[in-house]
Amino acid sequence: MKGFAVKKAPHPILLLLLSLLFHLGFSHKRLSRDTAPCKRFVLYYHDVMFNGTNTANATAATTANATALGDYNFGMLAVFDDPMTRDQNLLSPPVARAQGFYFYDMKTAYNSCETRDLSVLGGTGDFFMARGVATFRTEVVEGGGYFRLQMDVKLYECY
Repeated sequence: MKGFAVKKAPHPILLLLLSLLFHLGFSHKRLSRDTAPCKRFVLYYHDVMFNGTNTANATAATTANATALGDYNFGMLAVFDDPMTRDQNLLSPPVARAQGFYFYDMKTAYNSCETRDLSVLGGTGDFFMARGVATFRTEVVEGGGYFRLQMDVKLYECY
């Protein structure tokens, strides 16, 4: 038969992908910038560096020496098990502990107005599948021996 075009049916995988994309586009809950956090709390992170004499009070210690690239402590690795409190007092009872490691960079002057944001994704207990933002602000730096960070945690999805 001339004049009649035979149309092929769309590939089944293409149909499946299109329907999946359509479903995901409408099922995802979108948050506006005006949404208030479902949970918000402020914690204070205290770091006391081991100096050779403060064994009873130290919460962090260097495990790798600085590089020979100048007098900046660049490349020094520190491990920590630091208390986190509800107020700015180091001697307040800790409500949590931060554990891990960090590397020193060559920054020698600190700005207390400087903030850093980290994404919060997941958690355990009351924070299971939580999503939000943690804003860190340097509050106090006392040489290389002590520093305190303020952590302002805002969760926008709580289950």
